[in-house]
Amino acid sequence: MYHISDCRKYIRCPHLFVYKEEAESSTYIPFVRLDESMTELVKKRLGITDCFEGKRGDEASLALQALSNSEWLVNARFEHDRLRVKMPFMHKNEEGWDLYFLFTGLFPRGDNLLYYTSTVWVLEHNGILIKDIRIVHLNGDYVRGEHLDPMELLQISDQFYTSRNHPSGNVRDRIYKALYDMTGLLDEMDACSKETLPPAVRTSRCTTRSRCSAYESCFPEETAEEDSSVLFLTGSSERYAMKKEGILRMKDVPSERIEGLRIQYAEILADCNGGLFADRLALKNWLSSIHYPVTFLDFEWDTFAVPPYEGMKPYDVLPFEYSVHILDEDGTLTHKIFLSENDCRREMAEALLRDIPETGSLIAYNAEGAEKIRLGELAAQFSEYRDRLLDMADRMEDLQLPFESGMVYDLRMRGQWSLKTIMAMMDAPGYSDLDIREGMQAVLEWRTMENDTDAEEKEKIRNDLEAYCGMDTYAMTVVLDWLRKLV
Repeated sequence: MYHISDCRKYIRCPHLFVYKEEAESSTYIPFVRLDESMTELVKKRLGITDCFEGKRGDEASLALQALSNSEWLVNARFEHDRLRVKMPFMHKNEEGWDLYFLFTGLFPRGDNLLYYTSTVWVLEHNGILIKDIRIVHLNGDYVRGEHLDPMELLQISDQFYTSRNHPSGNVRDRIYKALYDMTGLLDEMDACSKETLPPAVRTSRCTTRSRCSAYESCFPEETAEEDSSVLFLTGSSERYAMKKEGILRMKDVPSERIEGLRIQYAEILADCNGGLFADRLALKNWLSSIHYPVTFLDFEWDTFAVPPYEGMKPYDVLPFEYSVHILDEDGTLTHKIFLSENDCRREMAEALLRDIPETGSLIAYNAEGAEKIRLGELAAQFSEYRDRLLDMADRMEDLQLPFESGMVYDLRMRGQWSLKTIMAMMDAPGYSDLDIREGMQAVLEWRTMENDTDAEEKEKIRNDLEAYCGMDTYAMTVVLDWLRKLV
C-alpha cells in the first residue's frame, strides 16, 4: 500500500522513491515547532463536538462504516487501488460531503496539487459524493493575546494563493481541473526497483532549495573529488558537462564558460595560486570598518507555527540563547552567554543591553539573514529598548561577506563557506569535539530541555548548548584573526 508521500517521491525522482529508506535513515528534526494539536484547534474552529476520529493503522472499512452514522469524520483513512489517504475533516450535508483540508502554513498554494487530487481520487472511488472543498489554514495577521483563540488563529478559505499571497483560483475548481486517474502512476511505482532504475541523472531538482536526501546514494563518486574539482565551481550551469568533457580542474575552465560571478573568479584564482586567493586590498578596506571593542554575536532560536506566547504571530521566531565574545584592542577576550527556557524575550533583550558594549563593531556570521533580524524583532516587541537594539543592528558587520563576495577563497571550502567549513580549515579547537554540532540539533536539545524533568540531564543539555553557541562566536574570533593575517 502506498501513501501520498511515496507518490510525491516517485514523481520528483524514481531514485528518491527507491532509496527512500536510506534517505530517511537519519533522524528528522522538524524546522518548525508545532506544540498544539492542529486537529483539536480545527475541531474548535469548525464547531465539531461529536465525530468519528480515525487513527494510524485503522482499517479502511472503519471510515466507510462511519460515513453512514457520523456527521463529521476526522482523520479518516480511505484506500483505493494500492493508495491509502487520510482525509483531515469531512462534513455531511444533504447533498453529499464537504471536505476541509488542513494546511499548517499561512497561504495554501496551488503549485503542488498532488495531495489534494490523490485524496479526492480515492474518495470518489469509494463512492463519496463531494460537494464543497475548503482549506483551513493559519491566519498570518493573528496576534496572540493571553489565551489562544482558534476562531481568530484559523481561517477557512476556498481559494489557493499566489507567491505574493493573492487569490489564484477556487480550490474545488483547481483540484478537479488537475484530477487524473492514478492507476498508471501506481503501476509505474510497482515496477520501479533498484534493478529497473536507469542511471541517475543530475537535474536542478537534485539540489533545488536543499540537496536531495538520496543525493549521495545516486552520486557516491562526488565525495572523492579533489578540492580543485570543477564540480565545486559555484553557480556554474556547465560544471557537469565540463567534467564529462575532461575539464577536471577549475583553473582549466575556459573563460567563455564562466558566468562571471565574482566568487567563480576567486575559486579559479585559488586553484591557479596553489589553493588560496585573497583580494587583499578589498579585504583591507572591509577590515578598516571594524572598530574596537569588537563584539561577536550569535543567536539560537526556535520557530513556532502556532504562537505559544502573548504578542506572537504564527511562524514567529523565539530566540532562546545567545553568545557574545568581546575582543578588546589589547587582545583581551571576554565571553558571556544567555540561555533560558520558555518565554525569555524581555529577559534576553535586557541581557543584551547589559552584555554588549555601546561602542565598537558587532560581528555575526550571516548577520543580514539572522542576527540583524533577531535584533529588529526584539526592538519591535519592546519599544522601551528599541533605539539601543536598533543601534546594535546598525553597528553590525557580516563576517560571511568576505567569503560570499569572493574576497577570499580557499580550495578546501569545496564551494561552501559556512562558519563550520571555514573553522575546519583552522588550526584551532572546533566543532568536532562537541556533543551538539549544528543548529537544528541545538534546537532539538532545547526543546528537550524545556520538557525534561531530570535535573542532571537538563544540566548536561544546558552545558552542551552553551558550548555549541559559544563555539559559534569563538569561531568568529578565529576567522577574523585569520583574515587580518592575510592582509
